[in-house]
Amino acid sequence: MTSFGDLLGPQPVLLPELIDAEDAIASGTDPVEVAAQFPAASIAWAQLAEAALQRAGGEVNHDTVAAYAFARTGYHRGLDLLRRNGWKGFGPVPWSHEPNQGFLRSVGALASAAKTIGETEEYARCLDLLEDCDPRAASELGLD
Repeated sequence: MTSFGDLLGPQPVLLPELIDAEDAIASGTDPVEVAAQFPAASIAWAQLAEAALQRAGGEVNHDTVAAYAFARTGYHRGLDLLRRNGWKGFGPVPWSHEPNQGFLRSVGALASAAKTIGETEEYARCLDLLEDCDPRAASELGLD
């Protein structure tokens, strides 16, 4: 039985730890350095996107566009890792598993940036993806 209670659905994907990147982020290393050294680590891209969104303050400006690009990079790097770990494009990616959070945070930041620039279809796709991955993810990210 999956953690989401669907006996016929796919098993939850639990991404492997990217220990060096996660340790660097946890120790306060600049996420720019972490993204440059470990470009496959969605957590660094998510942090860059979230910081740019915070600087943008809900306005459409360079920081908003940078946040969109950072988030899209984290999203795509996360998709690559998910697929290498058995994800078929749908199914559970639990928020509770910390290594999954970089990908989910990237999707959340992409949703926020898309909403800010008026890309409503992308915003809706991101919310749908978060719902499919883990119904709690959007609220964990303050998107509900």
